[in-house]
Amino acid sequence: MKKTKKLIAIIFLLILYIYISYISLIPENIILLEGERLNFKNIFGIEKVETIKTVNDSSNISNIEFKLFGKIPLKNVNITTIDEIEVVPVGKIIGLKLYTHGVLVVGLSEIEDENNNIINSYKNSDIKEGDTILKVNNENIQDIENLKEVINKSNGKNIELTLLRNGSIVTTSIMPVKTGFGSYKLGFWVKDAATGVGTMTFYEPISKSFAALGHGITDSDTENLIHIETGELVTSRVISIQKGETENPGEIRGTILNQQTIGTVENNSAFGIYGKLNNLTSLNLDVSKKMKVALRDDIKVGDAKILCTIDNSNVAKEYSIQIEKIYKDNDYNNKSMLIRVTDKELLEKAGGIVRGLSGAPIIQNNKFVGAVTNVLVSNPQVGYGIFADLMIKEMRK
Repeated sequence: MKKTKKLIAIIFLLILYIYISYISLIPENIILLEGERLNFKNIFGIEKVETIKTVNDSSNISNIEFKLFGKIPLKNVNITTIDEIEVVPVGKIIGLKLYTHGVLVVGLSEIEDENNNIINSYKNSDIKEGDTILKVNNENIQDIENLKEVINKSNGKNIELTLLRNGSIVTTSIMPVKTGFGSYKLGFWVKDAATGVGTMTFYEPISKSFAALGHGITDSDTENLIHIETGELVTSRVISIQKGETENPGEIRGTILNQQTIGTVENNSAFGIYGKLNNLTSLNLDVSKKMKVALRDDIKVGDAKILCTIDNSNVAKEYSIQIEKIYKDNDYNNKSMLIRVTDKELLEKAGGIVRGLSGAPIIQNNKFVGAVTNVLVSNPQVGYGIFADLMIKEMRK
């Protein structure tokens, strides 16, 4: 009898866990493209009731309420449906200058103090590589020079740091160390800016927004996504191309020196770089070459094109690829499609997908279906692309 009761209790708890997990995984806000289906796996006893709340010029908002057996409210979800959208695929090399919110900790080191003693000031502190220092003693930190100034004002007294770590705020304290030069140090290597080149994916004329890269910019030391305060989009030009080989991915080498600022960067996300483009002339962008955005159901295994720039003419050309696999249920990373370069010219010049081609728009049946994001180190002819809808939704957040 006891075994039976224990088994029933275990089964009940397992069912409860399944229901709680199902509800917790449903986001509170969802963005859909017009014509895109909302896919929730049905689970016994949970019903969905949809109501239209508001409508505006470019989208409509509905509400789905999940109820247990039609009576007990479980969760409300807001659904924003974007009207049919057209974008201009770009495929040109651009430069990026990103400025962090606070300063990013990229390394920790010991300090030699004024008495030639080696001090490990961070040992008793909760500071970690990848943290962003937002405040010192509740004073906002803008850049490295600002951080140095505030630390030196401490005169060696214990200071409190406000940190951003994996999206959460953390506080800790540390004692600055006076060096033989009379200045105070904490024993951190920090940076407040990052620069690089990549490929612009598309321009959306109505909002004047752009998307690029299809993945975020991470710090090379910590491999964490850089949290930006502001950023600039600048013109760039190709200097050279290192051809990709097995186990040795190539790259497009570009420069942003003496180039023009053409926009602002507002968001550095796992699904790409987003912002506003305010200088179409410098990119020589033809806004008449708009095309519709493909839904996932529109994308097919088979022939497609990528639009990219692989020489210093800064003219984007189409090159042939094959879409080999489509991962329709992938909403969690930028590896939505497996693609293979088949174009002889692109293989001859670049060996396939190289660093700097991230963001090259993928076009199939005259629709924008996504962007190149990754290359397989073992085979530079093969890589991944992100779905177009993921980039559009990220842009609209």
